[in-house]
Amino acid sequence: MAPTILVRYGELALKSPPVRREFEHTLGRNLLEQFRVAGETCRLRADHGHLYLEVADGSLGVRLARRVFGVTSVSQVVEVDTDRALLARSLLDLADGALPPGARFAVRARRTGQHPFTSQELARELGAAIFARWPDRGLEVDLDHPEVEFHVEVRGPRSYLYRARSDGPGGLPLGVAGRVVASVDGVRGALGAFLMMKRGCRVTAVVSEQGTALARDILVAFDPGLVLHEGGAAPADVLRELLRTTRADGIVLPLALEEFPAARAEWGDHVLFSPTVGFSEEEVGARWAAVRTLVA
Repeated sequence: MAPTILVRYGELALKSPPVRREFEHTLGRNLLEQFRVAGETCRLRADHGHLYLEVADGSLGVRLARRVFGVTSVSQVVEVDTDRALLARSLLDLADGALPPGARFAVRARRTGQHPFTSQELARELGAAIFARWPDRGLEVDLDHPEVEFHVEVRGPRSYLYRARSDGPGGLPLGVAGRVVASVDGVRGALGAFLMMKRGCRVTAVVSEQGTALARDILVAFDPGLVLHEGGAAPADVLRELLRTTRADGIVLPLALEEFPAARAEWGDHVLFSPTVGFSEEEVGARWAAVRTLVA
């Protein structure tokens, strides 16, 4: 059986039904695009509130899926029929080798749909199965600070078991909120472009020598179709020309707070975005370091 990746999204679920359907469709298309660009095949399916990717390589699938805006987290899962005996056997297979002697563990169960058991009952039953399998290991249940966690999500007739979650960037799917032109001349500019992408904007980046590496190595991982333009000696002129030719909705500038009034005067009636304007250099560095972990 091909590995399965469970993909979770958050903010999309708060939209009205027509908007939610549009955003979910865009999210699915963006996921498939990540795999296509990487030369990987996958099969996408959905239920209410989750997407599922059947992939050839589970570890690679997790890395690719967590780069897609709109995704809050992903997990490689074991998928089985919703049968309590089968769930217990599958959990024991998942736990085999993961519980050293004396380990503190927790079983987290959630369910959707009508079932003849509660989430708490299922968690207790599965925990009891672990104790019955390894009675001499000195295992302990610790729901507050476990060393090892097992998760079971029961969704109608199918259930999903997993050990870990990997965070995604969250936000909105790329492409649902127009287009902007961004100046990427360093870490502050790269972070500003990333934050606009996170709100669903397609970005055309004008890069400096330093910004080229940041955009190529990090931003392109989140948008394989990201277009880069060299700013050269007159980046403002390049920005203005791209605003005109791409019909962008606005410009994204890497401004510190004290620089904003002068930039507002320089750019006149153009819509100006500067999502990092309130960040100190230390905050910019910390946030960019967190972005880099998503493409590790």
